[in-house]
Amino acid sequence: MHITLTGNLGSGKSTICKILENDYQYEIYSTGKVQRAIAEEMGISVLEMNQLMCTDHKYDHLIDDTTAKISRENPDKAIVFDSRLAWNFVEKSFKVFLSVSLQVAAERVYNDNRGEVEKYSSVEDAKNQLKLRAQTEDVRYKDIYGLEYFNFNNYNLILDSTYCTPDALAKLLMSEANAYDAAVSAGEQPGVKILMSPKRLGVKIGELKLEQEMLYPAGIVKIRATEEDYEIVEGREIAEEAAAKGMPFVAAQLV
Repeated sequence: MHITLTGNLGSGKSTICKILENDYQYEIYSTGKVQRAIAEEMGISVLEMNQLMCTDHKYDHLIDDTTAKISRENPDKAIVFDSRLAWNFVEKSFKVFLSVSLQVAAERVYNDNRGEVEKYSSVEDAKNQLKLRAQTEDVRYKDIYGLEYFNFNNYNLILDSTYCTPDALAKLLMSEANAYDAAVSAGEQPGVKILMSPKRLGVKIGELKLEQEMLYPAGIVKIRATEEDYEIVEGREIAEEAAAKGMPFVAAQLV
């Protein structure tokens, strides 16, 4: 199975990919590394690289063509594409979007050593730069491809990485991928699944019990976007049930 993995900046995509490589024998194809290498070679920051790509699309098309070629030539190989837009170019894949709160993403990238081309003076600086980069990428993808990158309907699974461990996230991702593959093989068309942390939705949680069989309860919590994150509209009792049982997620629907 091919898995295309994308998501918010600072959501932990590279870490999840390494776990899929080490524990599940997936081969990684990362375009983020390609973009950072190009930026470093040119002596500019990643943000500057993104802004340059708004007017010069040769780098986008180089990455896109290579991604599509790899997927076509390796239909039976277990590959995970760590790529912003591989979900749009890989013909058949399980499309995963890793979501993370802006605050936690900023804390992660500020404390992470990402080289000279991606440095921040403070968590607040990281937060502002991440927000600007997301806005820049959103405009660029709409301009070049006519895509709405942050539209969850583009994906099969939206997985919240804000408060769960990478190992548990990778295990859940593979479980959902296998369930999706089985459903498709049976002639079904699974809908979009959003798995969100109760804590991110404002529900106090205790110790997570990540070894239990089910990591989210039955039922759907309806949520809506706020200026920087999400909040519960309906189904708070389901989120409280998850918190009480030490479950790291609830299934959610964006309204």
